[in-house]
Order: sequence, then structure tokens, then C-alpha cells
Amino acid sequence: MSDVSIKVILLVLLFVSAGYIFYLRYKNFSLRSTLDDTLHKKAEIGNFLSIFSKNLKTVEEIEDSMNMTARYVADLVGSSSLCIFTMEEDDCLKAAGIAGAFPPLHKSTEYVLTKPRFILESLRREKIKLGDGIIGEVAQSRESLLIEEASADPRVAATGSVIPIETLMAVPMVKEGKLIGVVCAVNSREDGKSFSPEQFSALKFMASQVELAYNIVKVYSNLSKQQRINQELEFAKQLQSSLLPKECPEWGQFSVHAFSKSAKEVSGDFYDFVEVDKDRMLVIIGDACGKGIPACLLMFMARSFIRANIERYSTLNELMRDLNNNLYRDTSAERFITIACCLLNRRENTIEYVRAGHTELLLCMPAHNHKLRKIFTQGTALGLMPGDMVEEFETFTFSFYKDISILLYTDGITEALNKNDEEFGIERLKDNFMSSCEGRSAPQETIEKILRSVDMFVEETPQSDDQTLVVIKHRDNFV
Repeated sequence: MSDVSIKVILLVLLFVSAGYIFYLRYKNFSLRSTLDDTLHKKAEIGNFLSIFSKNLKTVEEIEDSMNMTARYVADLVGSSSLCIFTMEEDDCLKAAGIAGAFPPLHKSTEYVLTKPRFILESLRREKIKLGDGIIGEVAQSRESLLIEEASADPRVAATGSVIPIETLMAVPMVKEGKLIGVVCAVNSREDGKSFSPEQFSALKFMASQVELAYNIVKVYSNLSKQQRINQELEFAKQLQSSLLPKECPEWGQFSVHAFSKSAKEVSGDFYDFVEVDKDRMLVIIGDACGKGIPACLLMFMARSFIRANIERYSTLNELMRDLNNNLYRDTSAERFITIACCLLNRRENTIEYVRAGHTELLLCMPAHNHKLRKIFTQGTALGLMPGDMVEEFETFTFSFYKDISILLYTDGITEALNKNDEEFGIERLKDNFMSSCEGRSAPQETIEKILRSVDMFVEETPQSDDQTLVVIKHRDNFV
């Protein structure tokens, strides 16, 4: 049993114990029968705890726990039916827990059916405004109500209920000046008798216990939902981790290294290495719009499409066009992804580059007058527009000389902010990359150098976007 469940049960024990103490008081047990009755009630409490804890194990059964609470209070005060109404966010009251065949207590066009179960289904859907009917009046006035002879009361007659109402009592639930709801009991279990002042006092006392039980249920419900979200995030995190390549490849003369760090539990950034055939490997970097699970799912869709279809494409332009059409068809309008790909050909010693709305490729050539070039090719982000509105994805092919180094990155690197809201920027990235190339650093060392520089720049400022780097170097171009 989880810590949350134990805490819930302890709180419920407080609720039940308080109700039990009052139960003994209002029933006015004599000293002669205290022992026998106490043992009997202890058994009832144990049974109640067992039922309550079982009902609170899942979020789906939260409503059942309130129905069980309603049945418990109905038993305690001796009413044939009882309903717990709670305030909703729209300032209306709604039935949260029902015991027995509870009648409608305000005029409604929904209550045209006569079968109790249909009336109860309508009651659960109904929203009661403050001041509307008996329940709305009690909520608005925040004053308890006891109607001993309901047949003579015009408020009861106005309900038009097909379920006979002989006697009624309603109590508002108020905590620290805030209205939580109303507890209403209808008809005594002793046929023909009105609710007594003792029963009315019992319900007024139990209203505070019902409010406590309702808060327990709400807290547990919220915790359970959060736990479920955490489980889903953990699953998505594990799934994403399993999808990232376990090793960085040595592909002929190409040495590749990559690193990705998410800003949240799961990332919209990704990289991948896909072997097309014995000579070619596709290196991919991507950045899905947004963060968290939605971005992660978009990343997963793009990655899966490329891996499943890469072998049937003869050009990177065709691959990008079909990937765009696929994402546009299957995602909402505000979702898109940017991608850059380098097709490494170890037989011809070439690289073919394509870009779909992604950041530019940085090409460093220290032996060629220490030049560092930014390579832009035309191509829009994927998933934004239908295929007939998308222009060709321009590709750029170049020979892979020994002194060439390549850097692919996502904008989480250049847009990393420090405490003064200044961005790390493209110039700092270029300087770090150029310095690493001149020092003939290995791909992994190059990435580590850039990340250290980013960390020093941002200091304690929290990471606001996913960060991914991919470095490709010639095997003869580092120590």
C-alpha cells in the first residue's frame, strides 16, 4: 500500500471516529450496554474503513467513495435517502454522493420519468443554482432546515416530485466561511414519523464530517491524477531514451557524436543515425514545436516515418516532401517540426545536406584560411502546410575533406538565456566550434566544450528549451 493510501486511511479514520463518537452520544446509549454496542460499532468501523480504502484505490472509483459516505451518513441519522451536494467551479451545486431513492427538490423539466433510477441519473447530471429550490435556498442562506411535516410545506409541493416526501432536513457544509455544499436527508426509516430534533442535530454534526471526507476524496483524486501523469511522463521518458541511438557511429572516415538534454521530463529534440545501405548513413537532428509529451510524440512520428521509408527514396527532397505531407495530415495546425539531415556516403566521400526550417549547418575548414561557413538551404518546417504549398527542399552536396568539421544544433543552444535575459547566441557558438576545430578536438570533446561554455554563460538560470548537438568530423582531423 502506498504512502498516499495510508495517509488517506488515517484521515478517514479521524472522520469515522468523530462520527462514531457522536453516534454514541446522540443515540444516548446506557452504561449497561456500552460494551456490547462498542464492540458492534468497532466492527462496523472496520468494515467501513475496508470499503472506503478499497473505493479510494483508483481515480475511477472516487465517485463510489462519496456514494458510500452518503450511505454511511444515512444509516447514522436513520434516513431512507440522502444526497451530498457539492459546490462546483461554476458556483452551482451538483450531486456528489447519493444513498437511496433521493427525490428532486427543485423544479426541473428533466424529471418527467417516474422510475427512481432514471430520476437519480437525471439528478447526477443536474446543476442547482444558489437560491433554486430547497437545496439552493439552504446553500444561499447557509442555514440548516428541518421540515417535519413535508406534505404541508409549499416548498416541497413546488418540487413536483413523484417520490413521496414526508419529512426532510438539510444542512449546509461551510468551512472557514466558504460554502462547500449541502447534505440533505429525506424521509425517516421509521414509517410515518418525522425527523426528530436528535436526528437533525446528528445531521448537523455529521455535515462537518462529510466535508472532511469530501476533502479527503478531492486530495486523493488530485494526487492520483498527478501520480498517473508522473507515470505517463516516466513512460514517455523511458520510451524516448530507448529510441535515441545507444552508440555514435564510426562510418568509414566519418566520426559522429551527438548529445541531447531536455528542458522537461521528455524532449521534442532528437537525433538519429539511420543506415540506408552499406555505403550510406543518414544523420538526423530535429526540433519539434513545443516541449513535453506533445513535442515528444511529434518527434516519434517523424523518426518512425524516416526509419520505415528511407530506403525507398532516391533523393532527400522527396523524403522531406512526403514526411511533410504525412505530418500535415496527422497533426493539428499548430504542430510542426524542423529537421536537418546529412547523408554520409563513405564510398564517394561526400555529404548531402537538406534542411527543413532548421537552424543552419556550421562548416569549419581550418586549413582553408580558418573559414567557418554557415550553410543555408531552402526548406520550410514540416507539418505546417499541405504539399501543394511547399516548395522544393534544396539540397547541398560537398566533398568531405580531412580538415572539415560539421556542427548541427537546435535553437535551445543559441537561445539559452542568462540572468540578464541575454542569449548565448550564434557568435559564441561559432567561436567555441572554431576553437575546438583549431585544437583538433574529437567530436565528443567538441560537444563537451560547447556545453561547458553554455553552462558558464547561463550560470544558475533554468534551462528553458531542449538542447541538442551533433558533430561530424573526419577521423584524421582530431588527435
